[in-house]
Amino acid sequence: MRLKQRLELELFRRYRHNNARLHPLRTLFWECTLRCNMNCRHCGSDCKMAPAKDMPAEDFFRVIDDITPHVDPHQTFIIFTGGEALLRTDLEDCGLELYRRGFPWGVVTNGYLLDEQRLQSLLRSGMHSITVSLDGFEDDHNWMRQNPHSFERAAHAVELLTKEHEIVWDIVTCVNPRNIGRLEEFKQWLVSLGVERWRLFTIVPMGRAATDPALQLSPEQFRSVFEFIKKTRAEGRIKASYGCEGFLGPYELEVRDQLFYCRAGIEVASILNDGSISGCTSIRSNFNQGNIYRDSFWDVWQHRYQPYRDRSWTRKDDCADCKMFRYCEGSGLHLYDDDAHLRFCHYRRIFG
Repeated sequence: MRLKQRLELELFRRYRHNNARLHPLRTLFWECTLRCNMNCRHCGSDCKMAPAKDMPAEDFFRVIDDITPHVDPHQTFIIFTGGEALLRTDLEDCGLELYRRGFPWGVVTNGYLLDEQRLQSLLRSGMHSITVSLDGFEDDHNWMRQNPHSFERAAHAVELLTKEHEIVWDIVTCVNPRNIGRLEEFKQWLVSLGVERWRLFTIVPMGRAATDPALQLSPEQFRSVFEFIKKTRAEGRIKASYGCEGFLGPYELEVRDQLFYCRAGIEVASILNDGSISGCTSIRSNFNQGNIYRDSFWDVWQHRYQPYRDRSWTRKDDCADCKMFRYCEGSGLHLYDDDAHLRFCHYRRIFG
C-alpha cells in the first residue's frame, strides 16, 4: 500500500472514531414489508412470496415523530425497502407524509412493478431517489431472480428512469460466476441506455446464498471485479462503483468514492418489519438493539448500539493479527453470524 493511501487511511480512522462518538442519524431504512414478488437465489433477507403482515404505517410514523425534534429532517434520508417495497399500496401516502414533514425519501426495488403510472405517482409523492436491481442480461437476470419476466419489467423501468432528470437513481448488479464474463458487454448496454450510475456488489455466503456455491466467485474472479471497476471508472462513460461492503486494501478509493466505513449504527439505522431496531437492513444476524413496540427509538439510538460504535470486540479469529485491522475494524456487521464471527473477509479473498 502506498504511503499516500496509508496517510489517507490514518486521517479517515480519526474521522470514523469521532463520528462514532457523535453518531449523527443520516439514513433510516424502513423494511416496510417482507412480501416479495421474486424468489431470488441470493436473498439474504426473510422475504417470502406468501402473504405476510406489513408494519402499519402509523407505527413507523411514531418513530418519525420520535426523532423529528432531534434531527434536521432535510439531513436525514428515509429509504423504503423490503421485501419489495412497491407491493405496498400505501407507499405513496407514506412518502407524501414524509415529504410534508421535510424528510427526503427513496425506494429500493426490483423494478417489476415500476411502470410509467407508478413512477409518476411516486414522483408526485416527493420521491428523491430510487435504486433498481438488474443482474445482467435476460437469461442471467431471470436465472438469479427466478422469474421469467423479471428482466423485461426491470429493463423497462430503467428506460423510464433515463427520461427523468429531477431525481437521483442508479442500477445495482450482483456479480456472480454466471454474469461476470459479460460485464463489459453489459456495461456497454447500460451506457447505450443512458444509465449514469452503476453499483456492483459481490454475493457473500449468507441467507439463501450460504448454501449455493454457484453464486460464489473464485479469488481470481473476485479480483477481476475490482480491476473491471477501476477500468470503467477511468473511462468515465458511466460512474461505476463497488458496494459499501468490505475493506479492499489498495483498491480503496480506486473502485468507490469513499474509503471503507461500516456506517451501520453510526449514521445508519433501520426499522425492521417486526419493529426491531437495527443498523442497516443488510444485517440479518442478531445485532438488534431494541424494538419500537417497547422502546423509544431515539433513546435506543442515543444510548445503545455499543457493538456498532466500539468495534474492538471484532479483533478475534482471523482479525486478531491482521495488519489491516486498524483501518478495517472487522469489516461490515452484515458479514457476521449470530455468534458474532466473521463469515467473509474481502481483503483476504483478494490478497490471500
